[in-house]
Amino acid sequence: MKPSVVLVTGGSRGIGRAVVEALLAEGRHVALTYRESENAAREIVAASGGCARAYAFDLADRARPGLLVPEIEEAQGPIEGLVNNAAIRRDALLAATPDSDWDDVIDANLGAAFRCCRAVLPGMIARRAGSIVNVASLTAMRGVAGQASYGASKAGLIGLTKSLAREVGRRGVRVNAVVPGLVMTEMVASAPAEKLQALRAIEALPQGTSPEDVAAAIVFLLSDRARAITGQAIPVDAGSTA
Repeated sequence: MKPSVVLVTGGSRGIGRAVVEALLAEGRHVALTYRESENAAREIVAASGGCARAYAFDLADRARPGLLVPEIEEAQGPIEGLVNNAAIRRDALLAATPDSDWDDVIDANLGAAFRCCRAVLPGMIARRAGSIVNVASLTAMRGVAGQASYGASKAGLIGLTKSLAREVGRRGVRVNAVVPGLVMTEMVASAPAEKLQALRAIEALPQGTSPEDVAAAIVFLLSDRARAITGQAIPVDAGSTA
């Protein structure tokens, strides 16, 4: 009998990589997706002792989730957990945001998460077991100038989380979100220094938030230790929302 698997989108770097490494450290089997960081994904797989496989996945490919899930389950085993982590940003003041950038961000960050959830749910419901964790953002709860599209997509992800938790809870499937604060990943490395300083200024804890901090919360929510938790959006933000 094949072991169960956790699917982590965007698992080759940043928060996603920290999640994959934390799961592997617990002996879990992982399917991770990547878009551009193929070499990093291969490094993770090579070091996993056969417990991880990597799959190419472009968030804009609407057909891919429906093909990816059976591919993973055929190769590795049933998907018991899903972490919707992969995301894009197109920062600009709203008045200067073209329709194409708005559509790209909403479809990648919210639409792809919806499609991944839809793809894994039939199996989870049939087995009456599963956990989905969506990675939102502090921008969904505390506005950041220039990130209207990103914030809207992540706020939508929280709404999706809460409604889906109501739909599938009686069938043994839990759905939660984590809301990271400022985490120094490649996605935020190019942000203006003054914006980063403003975000650090609202933190209550001096050490800030690391990818590993967020990963620890996600791994907890995936586990049976969180069996009574669903429909929640849990900040991991060094106290920014305190």
